[in-house]
Amino acid sequence: MLGGTGKTGRRVVDRLTALDLPVRVGSRSAAPAFDWQDRGTWQAALDGVTAVYLSYYPDLAFPGAYDDVKAFTELAVRSGVRKLVLLSGRGEPAAQAAENAVRESGAEWTVLRCGWFMQNFTEDFLLGAVLDGVIALPAADVPEPFLDAEDIADVAVAALTGEGHAGRLYELTGPRALTFADVAGELTEITGRRITFVRVTPEEYVAAAVRHGVPREAAEGLGHLFTDILDGRNASPTDGVREALGRPARDFSDFARANAPAWKR
Repeated sequence: MLGGTGKTGRRVVDRLTALDLPVRVGSRSAAPAFDWQDRGTWQAALDGVTAVYLSYYPDLAFPGAYDDVKAFTELAVRSGVRKLVLLSGRGEPAAQAAENAVRESGAEWTVLRCGWFMQNFTEDFLLGAVLDGVIALPAADVPEPFLDAEDIADVAVAALTGEGHAGRLYELTGPRALTFADVAGELTEITGRRITFVRVTPEEYVAAAVRHGVPREAAEGLGHLFTDILDGRNASPTDGVREALGRPARDFSDFARANAPAWKR
């Protein structure tokens, strides 16, 4: 379970554990430890493993991701892994190159090509912005069908444990596209606090992120995702969650109401 402590990975771990299935978490803090930047840790994490949920850190759009994923999947198949489920990103050419590496690995594969996570507003780099009341991003006035990580985890577990998902590429989104200004409006209504969206330049965003402790490389990578990926290419919602699970994806309003306590000062 690579990325087993991340937003989607830990949810997948919880579900597999509840099913009483053996799980090995792949993270730097696990035993044995796994680190994408240290290939010497890979083999021990793979010993005895037959299926892998593959989540690349920090993102498949970052430099070096394709080489790492290709090398890892080749090692995984040599080590006896028969099933790979890849967390990928919509509209990211570099991510799609990594998808090809998984497809060509020789293992049974499923690709989860996902939109932006709703949990970025509650568990990640946008939580502080919401708490401050100002979401300042280098994002255009373009809608995004934000996706619940709980839905991703449900699809991942279905692909890891069930039949009918081999060779499938699921484009996973929420059911409704929202701009960041729309999100700010919904959060204002649900929390009772005034929350606004402000568009800033990429340079302003990177500088502010670095001031708040984000490593420059990571801040620049996020700036790239906001300016290059959020250009409208992913604005249309898909029905991938229903295709995989037979039920609709969770709506942002339902997510926001359930998580309103996270935004209380």
